[in-house]
Amino acid sequence: MKLSKKSLLLLVFGLLLSVVLVACASEPDEGGDTDSSGDSDADAEETTEGAEGGELIIANQSDAVSLDPAGSNDVPSSNVQANIFESLTKQDANMEVQPSLATEWEAIDDTTWEFKLREGVKFHDGSDFNAEVVKVNIERILDPDVGSPRLFLYEMIEEIEVVDDHTIRFVTEFPFSPLPAHLAHNGGAMVSSEVINEDYAAMENGEDPGSVINSNPVGTGFFKFDKWDPGSQIRLVKNEEYWDEPAKLDSVVFKVVSEGLTRVAELQTGDSHIIEKLSPNDVPQVDAMDGASVSQQGSVSLSYVGFNMEKEPFDDPNVRKAINMAIDKSQIIDGVYDGIGTPAVGPLAPDVFGYDENAPGLEYDPEQAKELLAEAGLEDGFSTTLWTNDSQERIDSATNIQAQLKEFNIDVEVEVLEWGAYLEQTAQGEHDMFVLGWSTVTGDADYGLYALFHSNNVGEPGNRTFTKDEELDALLDEARQEPDPEARQELYSQVQEKLTEVAPMLYIHHQDFLLGVSDKVQGLTQLPTEILQLKDVSLEQ
Repeated sequence: MKLSKKSLLLLVFGLLLSVVLVACASEPDEGGDTDSSGDSDADAEETTEGAEGGELIIANQSDAVSLDPAGSNDVPSSNVQANIFESLTKQDANMEVQPSLATEWEAIDDTTWEFKLREGVKFHDGSDFNAEVVKVNIERILDPDVGSPRLFLYEMIEEIEVVDDHTIRFVTEFPFSPLPAHLAHNGGAMVSSEVINEDYAAMENGEDPGSVINSNPVGTGFFKFDKWDPGSQIRLVKNEEYWDEPAKLDSVVFKVVSEGLTRVAELQTGDSHIIEKLSPNDVPQVDAMDGASVSQQGSVSLSYVGFNMEKEPFDDPNVRKAINMAIDKSQIIDGVYDGIGTPAVGPLAPDVFGYDENAPGLEYDPEQAKELLAEAGLEDGFSTTLWTNDSQERIDSATNIQAQLKEFNIDVEVEVLEWGAYLEQTAQGEHDMFVLGWSTVTGDADYGLYALFHSNNVGEPGNRTFTKDEELDALLDEARQEPDPEARQELYSQVQEKLTEVAPMLYIHHQDFLLGVSDKVQGLTQLPTEILQLKDVSLEQ
């Protein structure tokens, strides 16, 4: 796998908006689907050097939370789902939307999109993919009884019209130009309608939504689900009846190896072919290995510390601003991430549409931080907790923040939680402060701002800071309904200015993704959304 250069990762989103209104429009999507269409001819020739067959083993830091595309919104789950399921559209390495289960699309009018569907596609259970199946899938995400954390992606859809077996129309409440990009999100991945019916039947018998799909995920993808040993591994096998060229591998195992040094050892011994995530501290060791190398991929992600704005003292904006100004982020970026990544001024990465390079930020200013704490009546400090999951970088970041805040008489207890419990409890608002990340996988500010800061998305969908601000809500609503790109940009500039005032987060940096990869692995790419592209991967024997 070649090192990626950030300057080649993304195209300017304004160009994407200008072409999104035509059939087969090219537009950024998010991390829900695998794609290999961005490979060059040279890369395609290189992948043929690996032998067909074999089992790829990926050592992951965390297990999936759910294999139901409507049931989770985390990267470990998406990385598995992306091989089992396919969406109507998909993204390539340049964050452009490409055809997948839909072959072309166009805007019929300001609020109506028409998609032509691929014919002859079968689900893993042998059932047909058609427009009725698409309707059932999107309606399920919109169903309040299902309670999907990915509802916000499609909540603007008011009507779904089946024109014929292979044509479907979506009517939206307002003009929404990023819809083809949102449909590339694997939250919109297509599940067999037969399994969906079984899932609804189980719900009627008291089971949780998604229980059947989670245990028997049936999609149209190039791999099929084999088995899941929770906390240990998930195994997928090749779909021999795949509608396109089949995968080169016989199977893929996503193995849970929570400790970073153990993942490095797995790569060294050959027990795993890919390790994800790779700590910046472990890069020199992997670089020095015979038979393995480091892959670095730029991203549209954000690492941040969030404040629970419903808990004292974080319900006071002066306290939130003070902590922003009390933290020297360069200590974290240089000391924890070895300088890898781009310092964040706000939530949007520079390559995301809507980013404003002139947006104000809260710079490191310890004297001003002390003044703000005094205004809040906390000049003598206070005690709090800072939660993180078991990512070594996040633990190290939390420890650094703990040490820096001690200089302001703020006593911070760092608590490390298991990934699933971490997501569940932060969604319920049980935290004070927390370390987490977000990837703007559509390449559009709507995904990077609406999910994180609109009051409709408090909790599991993304707003774990419990931000509830009427002016901010109004700006976000107006921006997603505005069809003109220039007007949208101005609105998103206002949003970023407002966020400096609200200060729901301490923005740390836009990280680069690091993988350790065996030299036996051929044809691997990783999207700027962190999703691994496995369809054309092969193994040298």
